[in-house]
Amino acid sequence: MEQQVEKILETRELNVNMGPQHPATHGVLRLVLDIDGETIVKVTPYVGYLHRGIEKLGESLTYFQGLPLTDRLDYVSAMSNNIGYVVAVEKLFGIEPPERAKFIRTIVGEMSRISNHLLWLATHALDIGAMTVFLYCFREREWILDLFEMICGARLTVTYPRVGGVRNDVPQEFLDSLYKFTEEFPTRIPEYETLIDKNRIWLKRTVGIGVISAEEAINWGLTGPTLRGSGVQYDIRKHTPYDAYDKVDFEVPIGTNCDTYDRYRCRMHELRQSNKIIKQCLEKLPPGPVMADTPKFTLPPKDKMMPITHPTKEHAYYIDEKVCKGCGMCLRACPAKAIAGEKKKPHKIDQTICSQCANCLVVCKFKGLKIVPGGKGLSEDKLKELAAFPLPEEITKAAEHLVEHFTFIKRGPRAPEGEIYVATEVPKGELGFYFVSDGSGKPYRMRIRAPSFIHAGALPRLCVGHLVADVIANIGTIDIVLGECDR
Repeated sequence: MEQQVEKILETRELNVNMGPQHPATHGVLRLVLDIDGETIVKVTPYVGYLHRGIEKLGESLTYFQGLPLTDRLDYVSAMSNNIGYVVAVEKLFGIEPPERAKFIRTIVGEMSRISNHLLWLATHALDIGAMTVFLYCFREREWILDLFEMICGARLTVTYPRVGGVRNDVPQEFLDSLYKFTEEFPTRIPEYETLIDKNRIWLKRTVGIGVISAEEAINWGLTGPTLRGSGVQYDIRKHTPYDAYDKVDFEVPIGTNCDTYDRYRCRMHELRQSNKIIKQCLEKLPPGPVMADTPKFTLPPKDKMMPITHPTKEHAYYIDEKVCKGCGMCLRACPAKAIAGEKKKPHKIDQTICSQCANCLVVCKFKGLKIVPGGKGLSEDKLKELAAFPLPEEITKAAEHLVEHFTFIKRGPRAPEGEIYVATEVPKGELGFYFVSDGSGKPYRMRIRAPSFIHAGALPRLCVGHLVADVIANIGTIDIVLGECDR
């Protein structure tokens, strides 16, 4: 009878899918759980549902064209990804950005860190059951997104940093609003903490959950607040400073109990430290240019190309019949259809139609096109007469800059042969870019060390032995975005 009762009461492990449809798994993370009752016995993460292909796409673009792809990695902190990419390319090419650009990149990078941590706290708390803190966090995050929009016109996928500096200088209105933010933000952080810091439900859901020792965290490859929560004081901004991090003073928060609550506290302290860094950068912001003066690696200023890119009655385009081979490149490039001619015979420009867009000048491989002083509707004899005189120096320079611009965009500057790995401290941890260069204008290989991918792999270590409900807390505590996980 006892044997029959034991057989009836015998239990077996259950295999359950959590995700990819589950709200806490971001819609694209699938965890296969083996559970004994409510206790996790085994966790198997499955990634790859997004099919990004960013690394392979990067190998078909020039180093400078690949920058917008990094916005789509961790789209929650796109600015930090941009900075990581441009710092790596600058190291490869040996470019030194100006001091003002370094300070601006440090400012926007820390703004991105605050924005990321606010979204993390909002969604992490919401997953566990706290609603109000979600609304509070979005209040300050909107302020930061408005500031991003002020400097580059975009709120999420910004593409603001550039190889050699930043796209444009920051306006005074931005600096004033940001300084006001740094004054007010420290008073907002206690509002979040008051709601959940000592909340008994929050403590039960986070204290002692997902414990991982310092040694194990290092062995699993964890970085960022996820590693520092285990008591490891490793921060790339301190150990290998880049941009202006060596010119500001800040602390690296670490945990002691190695659990979900400690990782939460680390990020809360980081909010204060990032605010402190931004304030110091604003006070120390030096004057000067925001792009490196390296014509070989940076685009020429747009104002230097204006004399020939805009229509004017004071100059005319002229084809030298002795040089023109009739290849037809200029004819195909002319949007105004002002060029006519037969194949292998000199082409002619109708000055009454020509809009002087300079497309023909750029594509002419025989350099048979010239810009001459004059005006629309001039006779060919008059144009030939004018062509005999040397061009004004500013027109010649403008033509050179335009050709440089076209070549730069089309082919990209050639990188030195070799390989390089450069890491930066993004909000989620260590973001690394590994380039293998064959000496061309495109990377032969590009690989990305994405923190979310590494951290997703550590979920089995964090979840086994805990309850099913604790899986949600463990997903939130490592702060992953599947966009960079499935890169």
